[in-house]
Amino acid sequence: MSEATERLRAAIAGNLKHARLVRGMSLRDLAERAGVSKGLLSQLEHCAANPTIEVLGSVAAALGLEVADLIRTPLYEPQVLSARSFEEASRTLFSSAEARRVGLYETALPPGGTHDSAPHGRGSEEFAYVLSGAVVLTLEQRSVSLRAGEAVRFSGEGEHSYQAAGDGPVELITLLSMPSD
Repeated sequence: MSEATERLRAAIAGNLKHARLVRGMSLRDLAERAGVSKGLLSQLEHCAANPTIEVLGSVAAALGLEVADLIRTPLYEPQVLSARSFEEASRTLFSSAEARRVGLYETALPPGGTHDSAPHGRGSEEFAYVLSGAVVLTLEQRSVSLRAGEAVRFSGEGEHSYQAAGDGPVELITLLSMPSD
């Protein structure tokens, strides 16, 4: 089995179980609503089965979700955008077609200052845009250096921190995006 297939199966398992538990549903409840067997749902939650599109559609509908919500995979690596050129008047930094809750934050760090952040929950993503200065974003497994005009998108599921780099202060805008369930 390919690594991509394993990640997709793990995403389905985690998203399915999370959505079911948030709604207070047992496997039996969901099986009855979706018209599939309890055993199949258990196998899906344990990465032991490959669902058909029909099964995913039935399960998603029973949970009040779209199929895309069940197959959403977390970000494994941060995505960094470089500063824009002066020829670009406007550009899309990152976009999403999913229905999500968002929070927009402005952060100012003094020289050498740090802002630590706890995990934001399953399926969360964080976006940051550096307005001025330079900052080091530290994630659980890696660090990313950013300067004014650069942006990053990463999974908000783990602890992370921003630290001012260089001699000056840092100003950045962060957007936290979380699943609506």
